[in-house]
Amino acid sequence: MKDAIARLTAAFDTALVATFGEAWAGTDPLLAATNNPKFGDYQANAALSLAKGLGKPPRAIAEALAGAIAPTVADFCEAPTVAGPGFINFTLKADYLVAQLRTMRASDRLGVAPSAKPQRTIVDFSSPNIAKEMHVGHLRSTIIGDAIARILEFLGHDVLRLNHVGDWGTQFGMLIAHLQDTCPEALTTADALDIGDLVTFYQQAKRRFDEDEAFKARSREGVVGLQGGDPDSRRAWELLCEQSRREFQKIYDRLGVTLTERGESFYNPLLADTVEAIAASGLLVEDQGARCVFLEGFQNKDGNPLPLIVQKSDGGYNYATTDLAALRYRIGEDRAERIIYVTDAGQANHFTQVFQVAQRAGLVPPTVELVHVPFGLVQGEDGKKLKTRSGDTPKLRDLLDEAVARSRASLEQRLADEGREEPADFIDTVATTVGIAAVKYADLSQNRTSSYIFSYDKMLSLQGNTAPYLLYAYVRIQSISRKGSIDFAAEAIEDLPIALGDPLELALAKHLLKLDEILETIAEELLPNRLCEYLFDLSKKFNQFYDRCPVLQAEEPARSSRLLLCDLTARTLKLGLNLLGLTTLDRM
Repeated sequence: MKDAIARLTAAFDTALVATFGEAWAGTDPLLAATNNPKFGDYQANAALSLAKGLGKPPRAIAEALAGAIAPTVADFCEAPTVAGPGFINFTLKADYLVAQLRTMRASDRLGVAPSAKPQRTIVDFSSPNIAKEMHVGHLRSTIIGDAIARILEFLGHDVLRLNHVGDWGTQFGMLIAHLQDTCPEALTTADALDIGDLVTFYQQAKRRFDEDEAFKARSREGVVGLQGGDPDSRRAWELLCEQSRREFQKIYDRLGVTLTERGESFYNPLLADTVEAIAASGLLVEDQGARCVFLEGFQNKDGNPLPLIVQKSDGGYNYATTDLAALRYRIGEDRAERIIYVTDAGQANHFTQVFQVAQRAGLVPPTVELVHVPFGLVQGEDGKKLKTRSGDTPKLRDLLDEAVARSRASLEQRLADEGREEPADFIDTVATTVGIAAVKYADLSQNRTSSYIFSYDKMLSLQGNTAPYLLYAYVRIQSISRKGSIDFAAEAIEDLPIALGDPLELALAKHLLKLDEILETIAEELLPNRLCEYLFDLSKKFNQFYDRCPVLQAEEPARSSRLLLCDLTARTLKLGLNLLGLTTLDRM
């Protein structure tokens, strides 16, 4: 209810100035939703922080402000009350809520207005490495980044979804050199190797690189050839990249994720200019032959300033150089105003250092916001980093296959228990939709800054904060439509009175109207779990309403009013789940 919050904030400011003077204009009212409905809908807590400056008891300040606010909010809010040491409580009027519900239902955006200040935003996420299979570690970046991009896009921001794949560097010289010895046809023929075999060859190449100095020298020569445009090296590199790219796309298609690939190689021609731009700022220092920037606030183990190397002693470049070049391009060519990097928390120091160098070197205008969105580990049920029985990191493909297989088994058992027979395509659709949704939602419902325990049993449960629970709430509303032959889009429902006489109706209506403020909060904080919490609470409130308030059996006008609440709930669930990257079902 952004409208109510904005109006209450303005009324507080007007009352504060009128009561205590211009010096207090713009004071934050510290307005928040109440934890207990008996205290109303919103609570302003600023009187407590104003007490010292005004030299008055907080309750006296609150009572004075409440009296001054009352006449300015009377058209949409009951007279504010004061509780405790100085909390000002506000209760929205029922007719105001009804008007907001009508606006919400008439809007194809459910009343959520686009941002008044849309930004050109880049979301950098997923970022797998060529010649490697995507694993569970890529899951969080991919789906958190996708959810953030979806929400920002819905709010009207101009979003560029970038996949900064690892497609350049020493690993390619290493892999090409090894394949020349073991499987040369893979360097000239498309798909000569399965992607799993390619990964095995990569692992073998890495061992040789670490153990064999002659092989290491050959690998580095291969990198030089690749960077210099050697046609054979270039052809081999393109084949390896294209094969990996197709395998990545299979995963993205299953997850419903779209990305624009722009790998490390894209920025390779820009690295030298980037180093010179930093040098022109006066920040570059030569240290043991390397060109680097000594960082503020970072020290090595000896307590000396820590350098960020931007050009190695052999003239080569590293990840930091590439990220700095990418920043310059994204600001200069893409015209980005906000750049969001979705990576694991282990890269926090790297991005802090890169951002510091870029800002000190003048590469980032003050109007551009740089944001690192860190996330924790995916853990096994033993609380340790998730591993397969062989000790490897689980492949993302296998993890999704297992989720769908378990979803299918659970569905088939439930159908057998209910004596239901469904066609194969129904079972396939439901098993796939629920399985993929369960994996994604289990991750997104966690605060991304924390690690979480991966459990198929929990994520596929029909109870608790899970995708199946939310999907079932949506399905429940579709069953109402089928049973009553109801067209929720019918004009007849639109003009009937909306009654919010039952406390459960009122609670459901108020929760529905919080959608816009939830999405705005996520756009600022970049925490998709806030939307999961909102949708879970919405599902619970709907189920409580449905269990206690008859819908199809109710008399008019309650019947149509409750159908409208059902319709808004279904549309909100569908929109919210879509913003998380989940697909709804009409039947389960």
